[in-house]
Amino acid sequence: RHAGIRTVMITGDHPETAQAIARELQMLDGGRVVSGRELDGMSDAELAVQVEHIVVYARVTAEHKLRVVKAWRARKQIVAMTGDGVNDAPAVRQADIGIAMGITGTHVTKEASAMVLTDDNFESIVNAVEEGRGIFDNIQKFVHYLLATNAGEVLFLFVAALLGWPVPLLAIQILWINLVTDGLPALALAMEPPEKDIMRRPPRPPHEPVLSWSQGLRILWRGSLIAAVASTGFWIVYENGNLERARTVAFCIAAFSQLFFAFAFRSPKYTLLELGILSNRHLLGAIVLSCLLQAAVILVPFLRPILGASAHLAWEWALVFALSLTPVTLIEVAKLIRSWHRHRRHKLAADASPPVPRHTERHA
Repeated sequence: RHAGIRTVMITGDHPETAQAIARELQMLDGGRVVSGRELDGMSDAELAVQVEHIVVYARVTAEHKLRVVKAWRARKQIVAMTGDGVNDAPAVRQADIGIAMGITGTHVTKEASAMVLTDDNFESIVNAVEEGRGIFDNIQKFVHYLLATNAGEVLFLFVAALLGWPVPLLAIQILWINLVTDGLPALALAMEPPEKDIMRRPPRPPHEPVLSWSQGLRILWRGSLIAAVASTGFWIVYENGNLERARTVAFCIAAFSQLFFAFAFRSPKYTLLELGILSNRHLLGAIVLSCLLQAAVILVPFLRPILGASAHLAWEWALVFALSLTPVTLIEVAKLIRSWHRHRRHKLAADASPPVPRHTERHA
């Protein structure tokens, strides 16, 4: 219910038995209990209108179950249907997601379903929904991170061309950045645990794209932050007349800023402190390892010529880390501000709402 999914009971048991169980589960909430005989008196059009208000169907047949599923689908709803017997197979087949019982379910029902519960536990459906939502979220984080970081590199080179600078990054350096930042950190984002409110969100539209227009604009904005800090670092050092050192500084800023940026993509709403830096150890380990690889390219003498890096940096290291931390810091501060406004709105709404009656439905 908190996840925005409505549960409807369809059973062959007596209406009073079904109603008692539904009341115990707090499913009724003003909804109707309808028997199979009443369903026989309804046309398909009437059922499509009434189906929103019916919570329990009792003394039903296989034909009734099929009609209920079709009525919900006629209202453009995504329907999941559970079943174990042969008479459940048509409705399970008709539903968007058919769910069969793995232990007590018949072979026919299992074949007709899209998902089988090996433990016959309703809670497994809840876990599957949570896992599915987490997987979709992580796909989005993975794609958005890769697009934002690569957009930052493209924008950086574009700005350099507009300003008439020499090429700020060599081809081998761009390949190395993509190897270091698009490898382990991006894969580790796919292992992000589900957010704590993932089962308190409404279901997403079934045809929602992985990348919407608003998200695309946000990706460009975040990519521009990387381009801005890389351009700033290159310009500061290049103004002193040292192209090689400027190119090395830009190389390090582009790499480190993208690595640190991965922390900002762990959640669009929660900050790193709210999530906990150790809650995704895979990402933390990937970023640490990638940072060590990037530092080795600059600090190890025989590796420098391979990637076109200059001699060991001195004061520039402070500039590199200050600018590299700027994008992720700005994003995290923006999350804090949005969180503060969100909590403030909720507090104002709670203060404005009428007091809750002391009696409960059970007492009434």
